[in-house]
Amino acid sequence: MILLIAAVATFLAIHFLISGTTLRDRITGAIGEGPYMGLFSLASVGALVWMVIAFGRARSSPWNLSFWGIGHANRDPAIVLVLLAFLLAVPGLLTNSPTRVRGDSQVDNPDAAKGMTRITRHPFLWGVAVWAAAHLLSNGRLADIILFGGLLVLAVLGPLSIDAKRTRTLGDRYRAFMARTSNVPFAAILQGRQQLKLGEIWWRLVVGLVVWAVVLWLHPYFTGRSPLG
Repeated sequence: MILLIAAVATFLAIHFLISGTTLRDRITGAIGEGPYMGLFSLASVGALVWMVIAFGRARSSPWNLSFWGIGHANRDPAIVLVLLAFLLAVPGLLTNSPTRVRGDSQVDNPDAAKGMTRITRHPFLWGVAVWAAAHLLSNGRLADIILFGGLLVLAVLGPLSIDAKRTRTLGDRYRAFMARTSNVPFAAILQGRQQLKLGEIWWRLVVGLVVWAVVLWLHPYFTGRSPLG
């Protein structure tokens, strides 16, 4: 369990203490953007693999206490939440945006605030947040709480870190993009700063639905558990 805590803490530290701070600016100034991205990607993948391995071991630990049970009351809503997560995350991956990795150049694109970014400028991370929350709801053991809780913290605070980083590098250009969009899903639409236009994203939503169905079907094969019970 200690290894899992260390792995999750390392993964969060890489993103919050390096990627989203001025330390990143100093590192890129010293070695360049390309080498930094390569090292950051390697560190992130390494920490992620460590998390997966540590989680697998922690699941069989005697310290993996159960804090709540699993039944229809929390399993069924979790399935719906994961569907919502895929409808945010998959279209987010298929959308060019200034918030994506190496997406700075998109900030001047007239279409930067269209499609999924009308809903939120961080669709992928909000998808991860909903996915993590769904797994917290349907998994009440300590190892699950540590892993999915850590990912939920990353996904909820990550957009704030990205916005601060882009504002530092792009200045008023990114502030103009933020003025036309929102971090919280649908906030800009409810405030009248955007309009929901499903015609711009319908095929991305279909892809998200298909991916969700495939993952739901394959879930028992790569986790040993079926969300359907």
